[in-house]
Amino acid sequence: MPELNVVTRDGTLRTIEAASDVSVMEAIRDAGFDELLALCGGCCSCATCHIFVDPAFAQALPPISEDESDLLDGSSHRGEYSRLSCQVMMTPALAGMHVTIAPED
Repeated sequence: MPELNVVTRDGTLRTIEAASDVSVMEAIRDAGFDELLALCGGCCSCATCHIFVDPAFAQALPPISEDESDLLDGSSHRGEYSRLSCQVMMTPALAGMHVTIAPED
């Protein structure tokens, strides 16, 4: 299983295993991170699973959809490497990726 490195809001780094073809949101949630709310359950209808992706992996991700971009526009913390973790699927190419859980809006 690919490893995923998750930085929490307090700056703690934790490495978890994430099955391929599971969203980053599901991997983080299933690993017991309470601060990633994911209120919509991965339907791309909220922005409570907002993360910042390590720039080294940004080009390996699929392009951001219009719906995802619109939701991220509502965050005062949106940055160049912002993504909704429900829209990023783990693949072997993403093994070792670092993500940071965005501050809560």
